[in-house]
Amino acid sequence: MTDTPATPPALFARPDGLRLAYRQVDGRGPTIIFLPGYMSDMEGGKAVALDQWAVREGRAMLRLDYAGCGASEGRFVDGTLASWRDDVLLLIDALTQGPLVLVGSSMGGWLALLVALARPDRVAGLVGIAAAPDFTEWGFTDADKALLQTEGRIEEPTPYGDQPHVTTLDFWTSGQALRLLEDDIAIDCPVRLLHGQADRDVPWYVSVKVAARLRSSDVQTLLIKDGDHRLSRDGDIAMLIRTVATLLDNL
Repeated sequence: MTDTPATPPALFARPDGLRLAYRQVDGRGPTIIFLPGYMSDMEGGKAVALDQWAVREGRAMLRLDYAGCGASEGRFVDGTLASWRDDVLLLIDALTQGPLVLVGSSMGGWLALLVALARPDRVAGLVGIAAAPDFTEWGFTDADKALLQTEGRIEEPTPYGDQPHVTTLDFWTSGQALRLLEDDIAIDCPVRLLHGQADRDVPWYVSVKVAARLRSSDVQTLLIKDGDHRLSRDGDIAMLIRTVATLLDNL
């Protein structure tokens, strides 16, 4: 039986002692790994709904919080794309065995691609939800980039929570070093990309470009005409679960 939000998550210590929070469901593989978006965590609606489905279906699943996010220890502003990728790799290497299906939302979709590149022998499938690779490039104006260089951070209001949206120079620099869309993406597993065409944060054509760059021949992109960035409506979540279930059944 899975944890409930009232139950404290398990904690796993990194080599530096900082503890990462996670929730794990035992079951048959491949293991589903949910990767949250920027300034999000493993208790979001999509992650919890997928977790509940995994419990009902007897599927293995792991969801987690990157350092400085959700229930994990650390400061959010100390995180970078590379350090959060390494958090994911640490947990999947320590806590899971066998093939994996990565499900990444927004920045989590970028991380899913990076993890698949780092563990090609383990990642059997990938699902992106408004995947946002290279957003440090296309998501920032020249003025934004100049401000990062002079101030070291940008703070902006966000409709997704009470805290301002913070981007640090270290995160931006890490993202720029890990861009993927300028060349072929050497991933060969099946990939499914879901994206709302009413997404105001990540343009839907980013998923189309990801599909074109992927080396895999088994890539499908599903555009939801009235879907927003979060794709958290009941119908959106049902579509996500169908997508994951079908991908798992075909592996």
